[in-house]
Amino acid sequence: MIDKIMTFLFGSQSERDIKTLRPIVEKVNAKESWAASLPAEEFPKQTQILKDRIKNGETLESILPEAFALAREASKRVLGERPYDVQIMGAIVLNSGRITEMKTGEGKTLMCVAAAYLNSLSGKGVHIVTVNDYLAERDADWMRPVYAYLGQTVGSILSNMDNEARKAAYNCDITYGTNNELGFDYLRDNMQIELNRKVQRGFNFAVVDEIDSILIDEARTPLIISGAGEDDTFKYYEVEKYVNQLTEVEKDPVTGLYPDEVQMEAEERKNLKGDYTLDEKSRRVSFTDAGMNHIDEILHKHNLIKGTVFDEENFEYVHYFTQAVRAHRLYKNEVDYLVRDGQVQIVDEFTGRVLEGRRYGDGLHQAIEAKEHIRIAQRNRTMATITFQNFFRMYKKLSGMTGTAATEAVEFNKIYKLDVVVIPTNKPVIRKDENDEVYLNEEDKWNAICNEISSAHDKGQPILVGTISVEKSEYLSSLLTRKGVRHEVLNAKNHAREAMIIAEAGAKGSVTIATNMAGRGTDIKLGGNPEFRARKRAGTNATPEQYSAAYAVEKEKWLKDCDEVRSLGGLYVIGTERHESRRIDNQLRGRSGRQGDPGRSKFFISMDDDLMRLFGGERMKNIMRRIGMEPGEPIYHPWLNKGIENAQRKVEERNFEIRKHLLEYDDVLNEQRNVIYQQRDSILGDDDLADRVMNNAKDIANDIFDDYGKTSKNTKDNSAQILSERLKQSFGMLFSPDQLNRETVLAALQNDLTEKTTLAGKENLNMFIRYQYIQSIDKKWLDQLETLESLREGVSLRSYGSKNPLTEYKIDGFNIFYDMLDAIREEIVSKVFKVRIQVNPSIPREVKPQRQIEAKHSQASSSFSGDQARRQASGGAMQKSSTGAGVTVRRTVPKVGRNDPCPCGSGKKYKNCCGRNA
Repeated sequence: MIDKIMTFLFGSQSERDIKTLRPIVEKVNAKESWAASLPAEEFPKQTQILKDRIKNGETLESILPEAFALAREASKRVLGERPYDVQIMGAIVLNSGRITEMKTGEGKTLMCVAAAYLNSLSGKGVHIVTVNDYLAERDADWMRPVYAYLGQTVGSILSNMDNEARKAAYNCDITYGTNNELGFDYLRDNMQIELNRKVQRGFNFAVVDEIDSILIDEARTPLIISGAGEDDTFKYYEVEKYVNQLTEVEKDPVTGLYPDEVQMEAEERKNLKGDYTLDEKSRRVSFTDAGMNHIDEILHKHNLIKGTVFDEENFEYVHYFTQAVRAHRLYKNEVDYLVRDGQVQIVDEFTGRVLEGRRYGDGLHQAIEAKEHIRIAQRNRTMATITFQNFFRMYKKLSGMTGTAATEAVEFNKIYKLDVVVIPTNKPVIRKDENDEVYLNEEDKWNAICNEISSAHDKGQPILVGTISVEKSEYLSSLLTRKGVRHEVLNAKNHAREAMIIAEAGAKGSVTIATNMAGRGTDIKLGGNPEFRARKRAGTNATPEQYSAAYAVEKEKWLKDCDEVRSLGGLYVIGTERHESRRIDNQLRGRSGRQGDPGRSKFFISMDDDLMRLFGGERMKNIMRRIGMEPGEPIYHPWLNKGIENAQRKVEERNFEIRKHLLEYDDVLNEQRNVIYQQRDSILGDDDLADRVMNNAKDIANDIFDDYGKTSKNTKDNSAQILSERLKQSFGMLFSPDQLNRETVLAALQNDLTEKTTLAGKENLNMFIRYQYIQSIDKKWLDQLETLESLREGVSLRSYGSKNPLTEYKIDGFNIFYDMLDAIREEIVSKVFKVRIQVNPSIPREVKPQRQIEAKHSQASSSFSGDQARRQASGGAMQKSSTGAGVTVRRTVPKVGRNDPCPCGSGKKYKNCCGRNA
């Protein structure tokens, strides 16, 4: 009520936003005549003038009117399109680091040019992010002439590019690329072993197209670079043989709920029928006590384990059975994935497209491969990972554009600190959005949809039908075929024909059945597409003159067809069920009624639809039956629409909480990743790593002496011996009793390092240390990723002990992380000081051979030449010094076996003591 009063008094948030934008638009318009008077050769000069003003301390906002006026005039001259005032408003919003919501067909691609141009003047680069390679290449090629007219360069990042081409594209003033490629390049850059091999140059300003799709729909999908891991494929094959022996727990026939096992007595739990329960909303499987015992029985019967399934070495089989049950019961072929060319290909639930190269994690993909009886790929090990949420939060300024963001405004603000501004359309939207038709069961709904399509098709009105899966699109296609209605189907199976199908989706009499592929980035023109028809008429080998002649003919026909389709009511969009998110429904509606065109939209719903069934459908179904609703009889009322939207709002809020919860956990990993990557870059750029090693050696030596000071009071007899053994273990040096003091030990360490620098040469020693550092960091970071994943799975159980799992995860996660950093420092110090460089007199000086280095220590050993090290570290290890003599390194301490007593005197085996990080 208060909100309504505030809106009445002060206007809506959207109205207030537009009011603040209008004065800036007027300033841009005032500069339009100035820009129009400039000759072509003056535009690059004006660009340089603006760059100089920024260098001299002026802000982007102060030069905005001139920059926007130049960009608008360049667009008008090069493309023949003058950006409307509403497009200038949208660009102002982008420049301010907010999200622009503009309806479909309002020209978002052209709108972002002014904002990108203005921000590129700082010289720090601008990234324009699209959802696929096609759009990245198309938009870059389309807008490149405009930017070139202004004197700015444009690059595009595509999946098939090599490192050099990527680097050149990132060094352009404006770079177009997909969210995936930008994210993967960031991860790959932080796996490089030379700074000059990095391709990106920082994260200054990004404009994200379809920002709600990338930052919300894909927020739970991390980018992962992986390598070969453990080969456990045979276990998936074995479990697949027996998974059908497990059964679901019977639900209460009245409530439709599972019995609560937690509240049962032990005897009741024994009599509980069924092995597992399913949570369809979150796609989880939980085994009952009986289910765990049944799994144990199956494994023993087929001699797959020794002991019980509850033993630590066998408990992994519970994971394999969990994934197998999920694969069979919660993931469906032609809904969640496709089986094509001997592979399981994931279908994006939001776009209906195949996600090329993506695999489900945690063994689920292997379980689905086993279910579908195709070759199981070896499970991979994560080498680097980041979520889109944390990747895009690295930009100094982030903005975005979409046709549907207002429904997620709260999430954008809380997670990304981004406000949403709704920009009015250039022409009023006259599309008719009709009330939903609700049916009692699915069969009645499909019959009604077929009758509606047939009726509209008979009069020639073009129809776009949206379905939520490949399976549903093909089912509707079969129904229409029986009715004799000609139609096209667009889904992940025939995406190769997408351009042709969409081009003709607005033609008179066309019927197009599509998954959500037709929901984003598609522009359906009423009457069809004259450009597409002209290319078809002229042929693939046509000359420009032949194409122009064909286009003139097709355009004349198109103008007549367009007027006829308008008179029939424009494009009719039919939704076959509501999606969990209102944005996806709004995207489908948005295909119709662009730029003031007429249009119509309606959704057909049944109580058997997933959304209705999972969120109160059975209860509503019973209510409808009680009030006398008959099968085949529809209900449509604004109140019902409101009820469905409320259900969607609840789902959106629930999904937001899930994403927020995941981000809180991922923030722990993100902080650690930032530290690791900063340290990595610091080491790659450090030309005097010997100083870093010496500083770490001092810290370790001081810690050893501090421990000695504490223990010597209690164990006077052997404390000196323990101290000597610890120094020997850490540095490979033996000290006599009279040398066991800080000053002597530190001086000896410094002398040792100085001697090695003299013998090997500063540059060569630096390269060797760098390679050892990078190798150690990368190896331990892989282990850390796996450890955090395991910790995250296990920490949830601590809630039963009245502890906050997130707090526990943060505490344990950072304790493990600090231990890892200490282990890296200790490992490198130990390697460097245990290496012994010795001039080899047997090699004549005049031969001048490649210097050999063999680094050995008590944990591991390696042998490599200067050339080998150079290949490994892209900088090499020890090359020949100024003396030209060969150098070898020999062990000065005996090697300790993994099961030998630890030399530190603890009494433990070496592998359980000082060698635990080996």
